[in-house]
Amino acid sequence: MNRDDFTILRDSNLVYFDNGATTLKPDMVRERIDDYYNKYTSNIHRGDYQNSLMVSELYEECRDKVRDYINAKHSSEIVFTSGTTASLNDIVFGYFKYKLNMGDEVIISESEHASNVLPWFKLQEEIGIIVKYVSLDDKNEITIDNLKKAITNKTKVVSLAHVTNVIGDVRDIKSISKLCHDNNILLIVDAAQSIAHVPVDVSDMDIDFMAFSSHKMYGPTGVGVLYGKFNLLQEMVPRNYGGDMNAIFTRDGYMELKDIPSRLEAGTPNIEGVIGLSRAIDYISGIGIDKISKYEHELRDYLVSRLKELDFITLYNEDNYSTTVAFNIKGVFSQDAAIYLDKYNICVRAGNHCAKILKDVFNIANTCRISLSFYNTRREVDLLINVLKNSKNIWEEIL
Repeated sequence: MNRDDFTILRDSNLVYFDNGATTLKPDMVRERIDDYYNKYTSNIHRGDYQNSLMVSELYEECRDKVRDYINAKHSSEIVFTSGTTASLNDIVFGYFKYKLNMGDEVIISESEHASNVLPWFKLQEEIGIIVKYVSLDDKNEITIDNLKKAITNKTKVVSLAHVTNVIGDVRDIKSISKLCHDNNILLIVDAAQSIAHVPVDVSDMDIDFMAFSSHKMYGPTGVGVLYGKFNLLQEMVPRNYGGDMNAIFTRDGYMELKDIPSRLEAGTPNIEGVIGLSRAIDYISGIGIDKISKYEHELRDYLVSRLKELDFITLYNEDNYSTTVAFNIKGVFSQDAAIYLDKYNICVRAGNHCAKILKDVFNIANTCRISLSFYNTRREVDLLINVLKNSKNIWEEIL
């Protein structure tokens, strides 16, 4: 599906199954970035000449496209960052650091990415909040009942991934949001693993804050999005101070900051990255997110069915409805399996996938992870299965 749009797929026999880490980039995204460097390089919001005005317009046009893509109410609710990690850190240390008190509870899960765990640990250390974990069910998923049990009158925040990066469970964000708001709790959503695979509507889901990255949705690295409801962003304290976020400052220490989102985007941003993200949104929209989702989930079903044919494969999340499959070859360390597959140009992720607490759930620290995209095919899945069938030779091939 649309494989010809990617030079890296046209010009090689690469089987790229690591889309949860980063996605490949279509030619039209790369070409738009090349245009910026080759035809109209300039800074934004600062120049009175044509190139700068044009680039400023392209930059702000992307903000409008993100607004429409996630159905936010205002373009000013979209803040550009360097990635999901930066966005989550900005939310934690630019907002909640000033809103939470000692003893206040933040609920996360054991299957969260490090970026949605470590900032809360740091805040726990700094101001004495309490980090709690919602229990996972026998499929390692979150249920509304379990979340209800975790909530107390001290719970102020629930911070969860829409889709987790290892287990791949898809959370019912709309129901979670209603439960949170019925209890005066704010909801943060890590959408890094969902933004390119399923529709995400922040208004319908009633999300308070959300974070995602460009590079996981066929755009360039180094660009992320922080979404926040307007009234919440208004109260956010900038973590960076400098150019283009201030309206005025004087030698006696007086300063006035610009309105959001400008005051949260100090300094020269990743201009070419934002322009590339804009083109990536065009690309996804041109195919259709519903079409992408349908194809990817059908492909995952096929992948799981083929892996289940192999009695030496352990599957950890076969029933989860996502694009991710976690597995191991019995008796083989995950990194060794990944090295073996790489001999056949098959790229998979191996390790703990930045979700180190999950070892307490799986009782195993490392797995191989396949994460699919719409440009993957059944032929590639069949190739994987054939290579795995020969994995008895793994030690001869990797040593």
